[in-house]
Amino acid sequence: MKILLASPRGFCAGVNMAIESLDLTLREFGAPVYVYHEIVHNKYVVESFKEKGAIFVDELEEVPPGSVLLFSAHGVSPEIRRLAQVRNLNAIDATCPLVTKVHLEAVKYAREGYTIFLIGHDGHDEVIGTMGEAPQAMILVESEEDVEKLEIADDAKVAYLTQTTLSVDDANRIIGRLRSRFVNLVNPPKEDICYATQNRQEAVKKIASQADVCFVLGSQNSSNSQRLRELAEDEGVAAHLIDGAADLDPRWLDGAETVFITAGASAPEAVVNECIAWLKDRFDATVEPVIVREEDVNFPLPKKLRQLQAK
Repeated sequence: MKILLASPRGFCAGVNMAIESLDLTLREFGAPVYVYHEIVHNKYVVESFKEKGAIFVDELEEVPPGSVLLFSAHGVSPEIRRLAQVRNLNAIDATCPLVTKVHLEAVKYAREGYTIFLIGHDGHDEVIGTMGEAPQAMILVESEEDVEKLEIADDAKVAYLTQTTLSVDDANRIIGRLRSRFVNLVNPPKEDICYATQNRQEAVKKIASQADVCFVLGSQNSSNSQRLRELAEDEGVAAHLIDGAADLDPRWLDGAETVFITAGASAPEAVVNECIAWLKDRFDATVEPVIVREEDVNFPLPKKLRQLQAK
């Protein structure tokens, strides 16, 4: 058996920054450290931080006043920031800078009187946080069908933004439908879908069709990982989204000679290595790295943590 191992894969700069932030916060302040929502959408990462003393919450009422609180990589709304101040929480913001970019765009367009179409998935943490920046001006659009249902004049003053982890192809189809309907549609000077999401999708498109089966390392609630699985299926390959080697089913590999492995932007390299070891042990598999694009992006730690490091 041959394993085609995608590169780039796994952690992006925003995830690296968020994980380093939580690690450093735990070291500097000690447990418990509260985290608003999962630090990233990955079961392996979340469970490992729980063992270190991180407590993940979905409501700020669960956080005792005066506690240390970390905002996850997906970002939060202004209302959550306000409530954190009211509860006198020592808040540290580990929002991915690319998500912050979308938040700032939402504020700008709302201030200028635009109705904003946010292309994204209902209920996703990033979407909730972004819509919280300008709830009165923003409409969520999940599909091309949603565009047809919009009760807004075709010549209205409108703009669009996107969730950073979308399928590029899906987003472009929705954007195309919006452009065909709204003559005044404007958009940010630089697209919102993040570099890592695009690069991992590009790798799947270029490599997946060469394999008999595809494994995407990532959790079920990871939007960017789900998109990778869908893209592999679009290439005609049986694709499975798994957290790690424990999820592998030998029946998926019946007759398979070539396996394609990639990982979503929130999946650690450790789970990739576990799967490779599993395949080597059972099928004497060899690994062939396939480099589609190089990445060298890094994001700085939150200001509050950089100040702690400087002391």
